[in-house]
Amino acid sequence: MIWKPHATVAAVLEQDGRFLLVEERIGGEIRLNQPAGHLEEGESLIEAVVRETIEEAGLVFRPTHLVGLYQWRAPESGATYLRAAFGGEIERVIDDAVLDTGILGPVWLTPDEARARAAQHRSPLVMACIEDDLADRRYPLDLIRYFPS
Repeated sequence: MIWKPHATVAAVLEQDGRFLLVEERIGGEIRLNQPAGHLEEGESLIEAVVRETIEEAGLVFRPTHLVGLYQWRAPESGATYLRAAFGGEIERVIDDAVLDTGILGPVWLTPDEARARAAQHRSPLVMACIEDDLADRRYPLDLIRYFPS
């Protein structure tokens, strides 16, 4: 068996002191995460985070910087995730957006509200991304080089 980590992306959006998270139903429980998901074949990390934000929050996201790269091993499954988290801006709201199955919708939480709901976080990466954004961690997008085939 060949070990492969899961390449994922996340959008870290802050407006007026509140961070965008999405509520999703997983195994009958409500979980919180940034708009996030797996990199699909043939797409860049930036294309993936734009797509995921549309699919999970109904927002067109324009990444402006990289917040950070994160590696996490899920204790229950043993799967390893590599997450590229991007900060940026909302270009527009898609009024009639159809969200992915299981997504209940977007919520905007203050950092304290997000911390208070930590037990609902899909992973420790949720709060790590918020804390890194609050610490003003911003790396230029040209740090990532994409070579399409």
